[in-house]
Amino acid sequence: MTDAAPQPVFLKDYTPFGFLVDQVELNVHLHPTATRVRAKIAFRPNPAARDRRFFLHGEDLTLISAAIDGTPVTPEITPEGLSCPVPEAPFTWEAEVEIAPAENTALEGLYMSNGMYCTQCEAEGFRKITFYPDRPDVMAPFRVRIDGDLPVLLSNGNPVAQGAGWAEWNDPWPKPSYLFALVAGELVATSDRFTTSEGREVALNVWVRPADQGKADYALDSLIRSMKWDEEVYGRAYDLDVFNIVAVDDFNMGAMENKGLNVFNSRYVLASPETATDRDYENIERIIAHEYFHNWTGDRITCRDWFQLSLKEGLTVFRDSQFSADMRSAAVKRIEDVMTLRARQFREDNGPLAHPVRPESYAEINNFYTATVYEKGAEVIGMLRRLVGPEGYARALDLYFARHDGQACTIEDWLQVFEEATGRDLTRFKRWYSQAGTPRVKVTEDFKDGTYTLHLEQKTPPTPGQDEKLPQVIPLALGLLSPNGDEVLPTTVIELTEARQEAVFEGLAAKPVPSLLRGFSAPVILERDSTPEERAFLLAHDTDPFNKWEAGRSLAREVLIAMVTEDAAPAPAWLDALAAVVRDEALDPAFRALALRLPGEDELAEALADRGAVPDPLAIHAARERVKTAVARHLDPLWAGLYAQMACPGPYSPGAADAGRRALRLAALGYMARLDGGARAQAHFSAADNMTDEIGALSVLLETGGADEALDRFARRWGHDRLVMDKWFGLQATLAAPERAVAVTRALTEHADFTWKNPNRFRAVIGGFSANAAGFHDASGAGYDLVADWLIRLDAVNPQTAARMSTAFETWARYDEGRREKAQAALERIAAREGLSRDMGEMVGRLLAAGRIAA
Repeated sequence: MTDAAPQPVFLKDYTPFGFLVDQVELNVHLHPTATRVRAKIAFRPNPAARDRRFFLHGEDLTLISAAIDGTPVTPEITPEGLSCPVPEAPFTWEAEVEIAPAENTALEGLYMSNGMYCTQCEAEGFRKITFYPDRPDVMAPFRVRIDGDLPVLLSNGNPVAQGAGWAEWNDPWPKPSYLFALVAGELVATSDRFTTSEGREVALNVWVRPADQGKADYALDSLIRSMKWDEEVYGRAYDLDVFNIVAVDDFNMGAMENKGLNVFNSRYVLASPETATDRDYENIERIIAHEYFHNWTGDRITCRDWFQLSLKEGLTVFRDSQFSADMRSAAVKRIEDVMTLRARQFREDNGPLAHPVRPESYAEINNFYTATVYEKGAEVIGMLRRLVGPEGYARALDLYFARHDGQACTIEDWLQVFEEATGRDLTRFKRWYSQAGTPRVKVTEDFKDGTYTLHLEQKTPPTPGQDEKLPQVIPLALGLLSPNGDEVLPTTVIELTEARQEAVFEGLAAKPVPSLLRGFSAPVILERDSTPEERAFLLAHDTDPFNKWEAGRSLAREVLIAMVTEDAAPAPAWLDALAAVVRDEALDPAFRALALRLPGEDELAEALADRGAVPDPLAIHAARERVKTAVARHLDPLWAGLYAQMACPGPYSPGAADAGRRALRLAALGYMARLDGGARAQAHFSAADNMTDEIGALSVLLETGGADEALDRFARRWGHDRLVMDKWFGLQATLAAPERAVAVTRALTEHADFTWKNPNRFRAVIGGFSANAAGFHDASGAGYDLVADWLIRLDAVNPQTAARMSTAFETWARYDEGRREKAQAALERIAAREGLSRDMGEMVGRLLAAGRIAA
């Protein structure tokens, strides 16, 4: 039996709130178990609203008193909120409530993390702080007074007054309640100043616990670079006198863009060469930028309702990708973005959790913070920019900021500015927001008398609730290469708008080799028969970095699939082509490292399922292991020289150049370990002077054996550092051999330092194990049972994180009957739990539906 499920919310049923809010004043008197929140809110009737019922959201609140214009009232209270009669004229609502932050394990609303008070209000957490119209289209300026015995008391906006045990903050910019933030604790700041292009002096602070002082420099540097970049590229200057970032240990998300007070998961702020990897530094840079960019695309202009979530998230992901491409290697960034999209969003689009970028309905909005909304939403923005060109995109964005500043907007508002700025009709393009699923583009070709014709056909498979799909606008970027490798047609964009279309190229001396979907110009699956020889040719000659990598990736995928289905040996042509890429010193080391990374086990399982085969997780794992050994042996003459050549001179730098060298060096180390028994990896681990090298060598030892001593040494050295130990836990669960994965993970959950209520630690262990495909999908069903046990346990205290982790079961219906039966039993056991949360109830219901659909 589950908690009473909320009624589904439908996009078509949107109506504006019956009242506008002119001002919010909050007085928050902090106490771990008895925080008092006094609210004074100025309401007036909304002339655009027909429904004037006065309903304020509120959950887990104890109402102390309520008054309208100073007169006490007794509202009707339900578990969802309160209602009462109000005047048909402007009025002031006052209420006092009591809450218990220390008991708030869901980490939504106001809660405590190791003695620090902090908030997380997106999407619907503010209703756990006070009674309020907790919806994104209700925007108001906030003035906040905080009373407490902690030295640092922070909220949104600018500081206006403070004294011993209190502080007042004023945010002059109207904002929805989901952007409210409060932090109080024993904190120290790493600080700097920034002068905006408009001449405003801004105080910048990154607040951390005293023990973490010295680990915020890179976050601060990333913030300054983000502010400069947003001014130069988008013309957006910051608009307050202070910008605060706070690192919090217990946080469900990566970070939150609260106006002027960004709250971050500690893992995306804290960094030193000894404790953070190159990937950590890159993520800090990216996520700092993402949350800062929200100041305009999310804060100043927000969403009318949660169906429009991608309006802020997809756009801001696209902006942070542009930033990272400018800060680092644009080619490598694009490849990594596509790898993420395919691993997370394509899987989502192809399963029971498929939904459009703008859903039509939801039961629990927390479940729609998905790869589709974020990553596919960003791809839609990228396609739009490609279609209208950089100048048209810039004109449209300028119009968007000018017209909609201070508003809560819709996808229609967004597309309208593009139509006006560029003169394009985007009616058909809008289907990207309303249709779920990944389009398939089938390509055939012919060549006759110097004319080369591409026959293009698009089709999107059915998804839950959407059986029939209409053609979409697909910008297909392509080039043509001559048989000797010269480019005879530079990158050209064809707009595929119909179910079937042709593209004709005349005046060619010989049949060309097509380079299709350059730069991954649209989030589609390309279906075209090509030979291994053609892919090897593109790997050697393509001028488009993405397609050069894609050619190698597809060759590796075909090699692995052949090994799974036919027990074939790796094709020598592929091994030779891979060696040529590794030798090519003109290529970025980071690119070469990516070329050496094989397709993952889940990617291979999906490819097999797409071909109508039933994937065998153990066979896939074994094939990847055999291929790794074959690559190690074939390229053996290269490894020692490459390993030596890629050593970084001088002290550690997290910059892209050195990070790329370390990535390639560690890739070489991993292959060498398959030939030398791990001797070089042991030496590398012992000599490491930075976390990238230390954790990289430990990963190699875990994959190839002989890691026990290194694991013990690592734990003794880093047992005091929570974030570093997350890596130690996660690596073991992710890289455990299939036959040992369940036992290893179970032992990790029994470890004294497995603090399962901390989302980072839970994700490290249970999420890491779920990513161990052969271990999680163990034929015994023990992996399913282990994850189900922990999801049930976590759901009782933190439904949001538990529900998101349930996506481990997203692909259960693709496997053999025995595995399906065991996975379904685990899911049904979760569904039957007494008191199951709304979050988990919705997710498990959708996941179980996949089995019924597949059956």
